[in-house]
Amino acid sequence: MNQSVTAETAAPPAGIGFFEKYLSLWVALCIVAGIGLGALMPGFFALVAAAEVANVNLPVAVLIWLMIIPMLIRIDFGALGAVGSQWRGIGVTLFVNWAVKPFTMAVLGIIFLEWLFAPLLPAGEIPSYIAGLILLGAAPCTAMVFVWSNLCNGDANFTLSQVALNDTVMLVAFAPIVGLLLGVASITIPWDTLLLSVGLYIVIPLIIAQVLRRALLAQRGEATLERFLGRIQPLSLLALLSTLVLLFAFQGETILASPLVILLLAVPILIQVYFIAFLAYWMNRQLGVAWNIGAPSCLIGASNFFELAVAAAIALFGLNSGAALATVVGVLVEVPVMLTIVAMVKRSRGWYEAGARRG
Repeated sequence: MNQSVTAETAAPPAGIGFFEKYLSLWVALCIVAGIGLGALMPGFFALVAAAEVANVNLPVAVLIWLMIIPMLIRIDFGALGAVGSQWRGIGVTLFVNWAVKPFTMAVLGIIFLEWLFAPLLPAGEIPSYIAGLILLGAAPCTAMVFVWSNLCNGDANFTLSQVALNDTVMLVAFAPIVGLLLGVASITIPWDTLLLSVGLYIVIPLIIAQVLRRALLAQRGEATLERFLGRIQPLSLLALLSTLVLLFAFQGETILASPLVILLLAVPILIQVYFIAFLAYWMNRQLGVAWNIGAPSCLIGASNFFELAVAAAIALFGLNSGAALATVVGVLVEVPVMLTIVAMVKRSRGWYEAGARRG
């Protein structure tokens, strides 16, 4: 029982840009630059780390706002009106994002980091690494999914409505889920800092972004908005990369002492991403959801809002924490892994549609 394709709506850019396409390369270069700069200028980075209020590092907070706000400007909460016509695809994505993904990430973190990889990791950092994975799992993607959806010719209305709904749910669900899972993992929960990070990195940027969006649309419409976003997108990526340089400048000693840490942290993240993508794709197929809805549904379910995860990890545990490092590993693997999922989804379209017709 296929869902029909709705009328076209304003969509994000038509393809993945040069910087987005090679994001993993830039992240790798930031790792090298951060470690090198940290070794050359330890005093400078100590001063940067000390510039904080209520455990929130101010320079990093500014950089994170610069990377998050351009992405949140794309969110059209008016698209929530389309939720009813795409309820099955929306339901699948909400289910995997909020009822499955955070919990499977916590379980995988415990299995791999506390049990299987424990002898290879610094014992004192294992709880922090697990916390970073939990933050990744609890933050569904809101920005790069526009790119993934476009690459597989997904329904633009569905993508917009799903992202808008995810952001709405995130406002009320992120802190409780993270708090619950950190408690289950026996990690001390700094509730004041957690709630502050939600306000600082979700609520306030979202309000600023929506005010800017309305102002831009009121001037000359969608074309003005897209031109503005095109101009500031490099600033967003530059802020992301600058944040990573700071992170790795503080993590350099740990990484040099144990270079396997990044590889080991990547294992549960990779398993999680592929599992969630397959689960969402299979569920949509079983429910008879149209492929151009099911494909972006699985991509939205699998990807992470790594900007928020990085921000929350820094706010909760500090710049040089294992949690911050774990979320940065999520950034490192995000783009290449999601591109492979896009390719698999496109190649399996015939299989999917045969099953969906039977549904």
